[in-house]
Amino acid sequence: MAARGKQPPGDRPTPKGAAPQAAAEGPLHAQRLERFGKRARESGVTPLWEFFKDWFAAAPRPAATPYVWRYDDLRPLLLEAATVISAEQAERRVLALENPGLTNRRLATDSLYAGLQLILPGEIAPSHRHSPAALRFIIEGQGAYTSVEGERAYMNPGDFIVTPSWSWHEHGNEGGGPTIWLDVLDVALIRFLGAGFSEHYSSSRYPERAPPEDSRYRFGRNMRPAGYRRTPGASPVFSYPYSEARGVLERLRSNGPPDPHDALKMEYADPTTGTAAIPTISTFLQLVPAGFRTQPARSTAAALYIVAEGRGTARVGDDPTDLDFGPRDIFVVPSWQPLVLEAESDLVLFSASDEAVQRTLNVWREQRD
Repeated sequence: MAARGKQPPGDRPTPKGAAPQAAAEGPLHAQRLERFGKRARESGVTPLWEFFKDWFAAAPRPAATPYVWRYDDLRPLLLEAATVISAEQAERRVLALENPGLTNRRLATDSLYAGLQLILPGEIAPSHRHSPAALRFIIEGQGAYTSVEGERAYMNPGDFIVTPSWSWHEHGNEGGGPTIWLDVLDVALIRFLGAGFSEHYSSSRYPERAPPEDSRYRFGRNMRPAGYRRTPGASPVFSYPYSEARGVLERLRSNGPPDPHDALKMEYADPTTGTAAIPTISTFLQLVPAGFRTQPARSTAAALYIVAEGRGTARVGDDPTDLDFGPRDIFVVPSWQPLVLEAESDLVLFSASDEAVQRTLNVWREQRD
């Protein structure tokens, strides 16, 4: 019997009921793919191969870019806003920080919204609540407060205030000058999940339920009320004074050499669980001594920094962008971008990132040189 030669793939008969094999790559193949893709989209589906490499890239490709907002440039604009709209009319008189890589998305990083909020003496930003959790980092002013569920926390520069998801809150200013703070919210995540709600209280102020600072005394002294049972959500402590956190960093400076990547860095925590103070946003206070230069490090967490004290430079990215900054400036380090910090003088930085939610989802990664 004569031996049968092998048939080339294109000449093989198609088994009954099977789809024909794809043609070899080339101009005709590209045209067939294009025509097929068009017909598929007309049917309400999209071929995965058209976007697979974009969705499943080898490493994160954030749209946000390294950027710095100069506080001294934005402050006059924020004060001017008070001449064109009241806190009551605006509900919240805020200038949102929009990253140049996220035009028209009103976001500072791919996942975090941030803005500068102003309240003048005698003003009330009326009580409301919403699904997104929020934090405040106080930049300037004396005598203003945030009330959360009927408990006031008076705000001083450097203080960190938590507004948990779906909690009633308002702001008031009993001082003699303007108070300005940085807002950071997880609103991008909540909107992506389709879980955004908001509600206005029936009056501008929520009824007082506890004396000022009550929660700090109940939970913030390595103690808790007898019989307390933790419920889901943010920390029961919502006011973290700068004076206390700054003192911790200064004490740690004398206890040993700084970490080569972080210098002296502490995370704000829920004292009842030890977890992040806000379930979706990690928050930190960091001291980089004068003359110190950190070693490169990066993580999948996109971070927003504000300068509480000092001057320095952030070198961000593989092809570094140098961001020089001074007191009260704000800068962004996008996801998976190497960061090196250089301190011209003693440098204290507050930062907020999406690390907490990434850790919950078990997708957070870091790399340290």
